[in-house]
Amino acid sequence: MKPSGAGPPDGGYGWVVVTSAFFTTGLTAAVLKNFGLFFLDIQNHFGVLSSTTSWVTSTAIAMFHLGAPAASALAFRFSHRAVIMIGGLLTSLGMLLASLDLGLPWLYLTMGVLQGTGISFSWIPASSMVSHYFVRWRPIAYAIASSGECVFAVAFSPSFQWLIETYTWQGALIVIGGLQLNLCVCGALMRPLETTPSSARGTEERLDGDAAAPPPKRKSTFQCSLIRKPELCLYILFAILAAAGFFIPPLFLVPFAYSLGMDEYWPASVLSVLALADLAGRLTCGWVANMRLLRNLQLLAVVTTLLGVVLLLLPVSRGYWAVLAFTSLYGFLFGCVVAIHVTSIADIVTLEGFDSGLGLFMLFRSVGGFVGPPAAGWLVDHTNDYSAAFYLSGLCLVSSAVFVVLVDRLVQRRRGAADADSQQDDRERGQVK
Repeated sequence: MKPSGAGPPDGGYGWVVVTSAFFTTGLTAAVLKNFGLFFLDIQNHFGVLSSTTSWVTSTAIAMFHLGAPAASALAFRFSHRAVIMIGGLLTSLGMLLASLDLGLPWLYLTMGVLQGTGISFSWIPASSMVSHYFVRWRPIAYAIASSGECVFAVAFSPSFQWLIETYTWQGALIVIGGLQLNLCVCGALMRPLETTPSSARGTEERLDGDAAAPPPKRKSTFQCSLIRKPELCLYILFAILAAAGFFIPPLFLVPFAYSLGMDEYWPASVLSVLALADLAGRLTCGWVANMRLLRNLQLLAVVTTLLGVVLLLLPVSRGYWAVLAFTSLYGFLFGCVVAIHVTSIADIVTLEGFDSGLGLFMLFRSVGGFVGPPAAGWLVDHTNDYSAAFYLSGLCLVSSAVFVVLVDRLVQRRRGAADADSQQDDRERGQVK
């Protein structure tokens, strides 16, 4: 495939890429988000504690993150298209093998390791492709692409519930695995794009005001050296704490609703409302970010703090409508965070370092994703109250927002110093003339 231009087209075939990424996030993250529907069936089937069952989801989340650097490196070596298609095969294989029901450790391996790795290999390159095809419209393009997770989750919640009741949870896994084979089609649509770093950087400089930064070098390998940047290190600390809080509510919302005495289809409807609110949050925040009324990192700090506060308050709800209201707020703010927390990496490491920065971000975020759900499960087992899980989630998210504020200050200080150096150079050149 020949290069399609000297820089990101900010449109054209890029919208096909956005559409492909939309379906990719739907067939990966939306499936992972609905793992909670299998929670009680798996727990009762094996007769184990909540903390033991939650390791299925935790393993998938961990592999989703741990596989990120490998996904980025393989995309450099081969292509984003090839890696997404491999991810589709792995996710499908994981679900099909899990349906054999050979024991709980077998689920850790199949629904956990294989499914999580497949999700990583599909989701990471798809997100990266959107960021490479867009600069000016990157926030809204990524918001639309990531909203596939919400749209599919709306349909998946009642559908998965029906599949479990009709075919048992083992049969439902077979159907889901077949659906995930469509990730191979999504990967085939990802046309490679080669860009000239200087042109892409120039566009971002006009948008972000970082005009004095030195010209970047054309990178074709994974840049581990980015971990030395203090801004990225602090952002990784945000990622760890935020991930610990991110993945707890979807896992425990359904059991929490059951504990309030709701009928079996009400919890599934709560997840559907959550997905719709998530969709509204992503599109709204993507639109606001594109208006550039606030810096991305400023906006991220605000919505992350609000998200944590809502989760701290969610356990006070005791009726269906109260749960629905708090879930809607949680979903909207969660969507706001998701819409900008990945694209903000480009503000920290520039577009040339985005793939590697995203890989490192996801790698270290795995710590929070791996520890969060089991820790919440342990609290639930010892307190016999699902509220403890939401308190832990809220505290983690409020704490994580502090690091976003610090990152924003460092980035602004760096840009201020670069602007001062640029002005000094201009003055010296003027004196020479």
